[in-house]
Amino acid sequence: MVADVALRISSDYKDREPVLIGVLKGAFIFLSDLTRHLTISVTVDFVRATSYGPNISSSENIRLTKGIEIDIKNRDLLVIEDIVDTGLTLAFLYDYLRSFGPKTVKVCTLLDKHERRKASTVIDYACHVVEKGFLVGYGLDYAERYRGLPEIYKLKF
Repeated sequence: MVADVALRISSDYKDREPVLIGVLKGAFIFLSDLTRHLTISVTVDFVRATSYGPNISSSENIRLTKGIEIDIKNRDLLVIEDIVDTGLTLAFLYDYLRSFGPKTVKVCTLLDKHERRKASTVIDYACHVVEKGFLVGYGLDYAERYRGLPEIYKLKF
């Protein structure tokens, strides 16, 4: 799935050099694999936003704990997320990034999860759509655990 999305992105951004904005911490594994599959040149930066903490549901209080470090004015941005769940973090980050004057902002997510969607979000590239469940592994965590699992698992409580 990652390789297929990378091919689509490479085709869509042919002759351009987008800035991939990885959303920490969860997206780092997906971003790494995606970057290796791309056939275009990219620049990479990271942001970190938090809303979950040790809970299984979003606090809906989004905090930016790491901002971008490179100039993105008039650049094509591709936000790389591990999972879009409520959509609140993505909506927050979209507004934050747009404030720097990029040419375009698009979104690529490993998992597009609809169960608790609260914010209207446009997802341009999704590797997989899931309806429900608390997922861990491949970068996704529960209370900072399980990120290193090599596959995605549904956590049972």
